[in-house]
Amino acid sequence: MFESAALHHEIPKDEYEREVAQLRTALLHAQMALRDKAPFAVLVLIAGVEGAGKGETVNLLNEWMDPRFIEVSGFALPTDEEAARPPMWRFWRALPPKGRIGIFFGAWHTAPIVERVAGRLGAGAYQRRIDEIVQMERMLHDEGVLLLKYWFHITRKDQRKRLKVLEKDPATAWRVSKMDWKLYRHYDDFFAVTEPFLRVTSTAEAPWLIVPGAEPRYRSLLVGRHLLEALEARLASGAAPPPATPDVPMPPALDKLNILRSLRLDRKLDKPDYARRLETWQGRLATLSRDAKFAKRSVVAVFEGNDAAGKGGAVRRVTAALDARRLKVVPVAAPTEEERAQPYMWRFWRHIPPPGFLTIFDRSWYGRVLVERVEGFCAPPDWQRAYAEINEFEAQLVESRVVLAKFWLAISNAEQLRRFQEREATPFKRHKITPEDWRNREKWDAYEQAVCDMVDRTSTAQAPWTLVEANNKYYARLKVLRTLVESIERAFDA
Repeated sequence: MFESAALHHEIPKDEYEREVAQLRTALLHAQMALRDKAPFAVLVLIAGVEGAGKGETVNLLNEWMDPRFIEVSGFALPTDEEAARPPMWRFWRALPPKGRIGIFFGAWHTAPIVERVAGRLGAGAYQRRIDEIVQMERMLHDEGVLLLKYWFHITRKDQRKRLKVLEKDPATAWRVSKMDWKLYRHYDDFFAVTEPFLRVTSTAEAPWLIVPGAEPRYRSLLVGRHLLEALEARLASGAAPPPATPDVPMPPALDKLNILRSLRLDRKLDKPDYARRLETWQGRLATLSRDAKFAKRSVVAVFEGNDAAGKGGAVRRVTAALDARRLKVVPVAAPTEEERAQPYMWRFWRHIPPPGFLTIFDRSWYGRVLVERVEGFCAPPDWQRAYAEINEFEAQLVESRVVLAKFWLAISNAEQLRRFQEREATPFKRHKITPEDWRNREKWDAYEQAVCDMVDRTSTAQAPWTLVEANNKYYARLKVLRTLVESIERAFDA
């Protein structure tokens, strides 16, 4: 894979300067077309061997194009804020919106390679990180992101020569650190890990381009040409690449049962009994939130359910037990312009809390496989692949010590009609009912099928669904509180 990178490719200075002049003009033209049309985002990953010209190339790209529409993000060791969240969180936050070019100087590849070479990552955990990377890049591709990955390589001999030259010149000596020489001494160890890593992560959706780094002119033109060709080809196509997931009918649920119709929705609980139990469970939740162990965990609670099923009431009973300074409620509605310019999961990733905090999602990432599916707001391939993307997202949360609790509040068709009519007849509740709610009732069966598919495909061992019988709002609120408390207690004991 690195054979061509070991060769030296000489380009005369005058030839280089002529081509750079043409290349800069063409790159600027393509960048402005991208900005004006904004049909997709471009993400450039710069990685590779130290001393192979990564930094110089990033600087050149900023020089050749308009830096106002390029967002460069450098990723070294995680900050305290970044280390407190799942490893992919800091990369999601930095993704460029449509119409912009993002450059990641170092990315999600760096840490697994370094940790594997250092012996801090076992074979199983290392493979898991590779799987996360491949899934992330496939998702970006399917979301229409033009992902370009450049691995800069030089031989061990050339790396030593380059470090010596930089160190000798007072103007560049600052660029060579003790860490650079330490990495040089472990060159062979890194090579043994990176070559198979690049082979596995060079996929049809996101292939690596190996950039020989010994000759500055050659490597600069190679990256510039490749970037220009990729940009022009995508702009000429006028659309995102075909989705990897074909448009095929959904298979039936694995157990072939309608799980919602098996629920006993009319659970009984009178108000006096509810009041006594509510105080008990809210007290236990409040105590847990002040426990020293809570500072090492974060909690994410997801509330989904039928319209008028009582999600708001259940959320209020949870928030009433907690310190508002360590609590955030994220109401999820139709995406904003800013959110539509990003991959679908971006707006959820950015709200993942640090340890010691609890975040409630009132509606969530499941909108893609529910309302967007039923209402036709996204194409079938998009919501069909969303199940796997959601499961991967939730697995990463749980692996990073997030306590994840997911609630579906279910009511009967008749109970929903009664609540709708009550809202219309009660002045202070009338704002809760909209024409859209009535339209959704007409698609009851379609929503029911979507919910059954959702539970069937996303209720995993790590992140199971809790189905809440909600015809009796008192019973529903207590079940939510009890389940949340027990989930946190189990995490404390793990």
